[in-house]
Amino acid sequence: QESRHDVVFIDDDNRYMFDLRHEVRFINASEYELANDQMFMGLLCGVVAQNFDIGLICIDAFKKLIKNELDSTEWLFNRLEAISAKHSVDFAISVSADVEELPEFIKKYAI
Repeated sequence: QESRHDVVFIDDDNRYMFDLRHEVRFINASEYELANDQMFMGLLCGVVAQNFDIGLICIDAFKKLIKNELDSTEWLFNRLEAISAKHSVDFAISVSADVEELPEFIKKYAI
């Protein structure tokens, strides 16, 4: 609500579209028929590339969007760290899992 930068919210359907402030850019990723985690990363890179004012990208239903097991996504989290550092973009990711079930490379981000 108090962000000085643009905010993007990515979900797998439209359920939160009308719950967000109108300033938030909502993306229903299911409209892009993403087949795997690599295609999802391509979507994220495109979002960041098209708007240099983005400061926060919120991702809901992460496991549904990547269509892959969390254990195999270390490369993706490493890439998110690099994008975050290079473009000053923060990521808030919703993962439906208990913290104990998360791979070690994800646990450091859990809140």
